[in-house]
Amino acid sequence: MITVSNLSVQFGKKVLFKDVNLQFNSGNCYGIIGANGAGKSTFLKTISGEIDSTTGTITMGTGERMSVLSQDHFKWDSFTVMDTVLMGHTILWDIMKQREELYAKEEFTDEDGMKVSELEDKFAELDGWNAESNAAALLSGLGIKEDKHYLMMKDLSGKEKVRVMLAQALFGEPDNLLLDEPTNDLDMETVTWLENYLAEFEHTVLVVSHDRHFLDSVCTHTVDIDFEKINLFAGNYSFWYESSQLALRQRQNQKAKAEEKRKELEEFIRRFSANVAKSKQTTSRKKMLEKLNVDDIMPSSRRYPGIIFTPEREAGNKILQVNDLCKTADDGTVLFRNVNFNVEKDDKIIFLSRDPRAMTALFEIINGNMQPDSGSFEWGVTITTAYLPLDNTEFFNSDKNLVEWLSQYGEGNEVYMKSFLGRMLFSGDDVMKKVNVLSGGEKMRCMIARMQLRNANCLILDTPTNHLDLESIQAFNNNLKIYKGNVLFSSHDHEFIETVANRVIELTPNGTIDKITTYDEYISSESIQAMRERMYNK
Repeated sequence: MITVSNLSVQFGKKVLFKDVNLQFNSGNCYGIIGANGAGKSTFLKTISGEIDSTTGTITMGTGERMSVLSQDHFKWDSFTVMDTVLMGHTILWDIMKQREELYAKEEFTDEDGMKVSELEDKFAELDGWNAESNAAALLSGLGIKEDKHYLMMKDLSGKEKVRVMLAQALFGEPDNLLLDEPTNDLDMETVTWLENYLAEFEHTVLVVSHDRHFLDSVCTHTVDIDFEKINLFAGNYSFWYESSQLALRQRQNQKAKAEEKRKELEEFIRRFSANVAKSKQTTSRKKMLEKLNVDDIMPSSRRYPGIIFTPEREAGNKILQVNDLCKTADDGTVLFRNVNFNVEKDDKIIFLSRDPRAMTALFEIINGNMQPDSGSFEWGVTITTAYLPLDNTEFFNSDKNLVEWLSQYGEGNEVYMKSFLGRMLFSGDDVMKKVNVLSGGEKMRCMIARMQLRNANCLILDTPTNHLDLESIQAFNNNLKIYKGNVLFSSHDHEFIETVANRVIELTPNGTIDKITTYDEYISSESIQAMRERMYNK
C-alpha cells in the first residue's frame, strides 16, 4: 500500500501537480496516464524517492518493500546477469553478501556463528534457497536464455539489458512495484508473458505505458494527470477513454435531460462490465468492476490531433505485386527470403518478423529507397503512397520553420499549411519553431501532417506509434479503422494491430506466412505457431 498526502511538485514557476491525496492498495494495478509533459514519470520518481516533492509525504505499509524498474542500463555492467536480478531484492542481497563474508573468514568466532545463525533464519524466511531458481524463471520468461544467465551485463545487447532490468524489478515479489514503460523493446510474446504475470501479481503496481492493450490487460484503475491535478478512477484505460468521450458528448448536448444522461451512462457501465467480465485477463482478485460509478465519469480536457487520411482517388484492382524478394542485412543475417504476395483491395496488412529489421527493409525496398538482393515488385498505376519511415532524422536536418518545412511536400499557401499543422496541434507561435529543435513526438506529428498532404490511397507505416502519446495513438488508430485505402504496416502496439489489420504476413528467413485473419486469432492458433517455429528453424 502506498499513501500520498498533500503532494505537489513544482519546478520554478511550472506546477506539474498539486494537492494530491491518493491511496494505492494491494491487489490493484494503477495505470498512470497524461499528455506528454504532464508529469507521469515525475510522479513515479517522486513516489520512489528519486525526486523530492515540493510539499507532501509518501508512506508505505509497515515493513513493505518497494521495487522500481531501473532506467540506467549501464549501472550494472560490472555484475553478472544473475547477480543483477538478485540485487533487485536489496534486503536478501545484503544478507547473501554478509553470509558470504562470514563463511569466508579464516578465523570463525562464536560471535560470527551467532550472526550466521541469525542470517540463515532471515535467508530462509526470504526464500533465499530458491532465489537463483526464481530469478532464472523470471529471466527465461522474459526471453533471456539460460546460457546468458551468468554472463556479464556489459556483454548483453541493449534490448537484453531492458529485460534483465525488468526481471530485477519483479524479483522477490515486492509489496509495491513501480514500472515506467515496461514494454519498451519487448516483443509480443514477452509482453504477453508480462501481462499474465502482472494479472496474477497480488501486490500494488503503478505503471506508466503508452501500450493501450497492456494497460487494459493489467490495470484495475486509471490515474489521470491533467490540469495540475491527479485523479483516480476505477476501470482500465479503455473504460476511462470511452467514458470520458461519452461524457464530453453529453456535455455538448445541452438539450438532453439529466435523467436521460444518467441512464446513458449507466447503460455504458453495464455494457463495459459485461465485456470485461468475459475477458481472459480478468482474475478473481481483480475487483475493478465492483467500484465503477456513474459519478466518476467526467469529460477529459485532452486534445486529440485531427489525423484524417482521405484518398484522392479510389484504387484500381492492382495494388502491389511482390515476387521472390530476398534481403540480407549488413551483418550477413538473412532478413527474409522468397517473399511473394499480392495486395488486394481493402487489405490492411500487418507485417511481422522476429527481426524488426525485416519490416523496415521491406518497406524501404517497396518505397524505392533500398535495393533487394533479388526479386521484384510492381505498384498498380492508380496507386499513390504515403510512407512513414522508422527513422525520420534526415527529414529534420534543416533550420526551416514548420510552415516552410511542410510547404516542401505539398501545394498551397501558408494558411493551407497552417491548417494541416493545426490538425496536429501546432498553433500560434508553435508553427514558427525550427524543425531541428522538435521533440520526437513533435517530429512524428509533422511526418503525419506531411502524409496527409498526399491524399494517398495506400499508407505504408513503419512502427507508427513510436514517440506518440496516447492521445495521438488513439486518434491515429481511430482513423485507420475507417480509412478507405490500403494500409501496410508494422507495429508493437497490440491494440493498434488488432483493430486495424485484416491480414497478417510474417517475414522469415525461409519464406512468408500469409493469413487472412485477425492478429489475436493469428497468435492464438496452435497450427500457425507450429508453422512459425518451422519457418524460423529450418
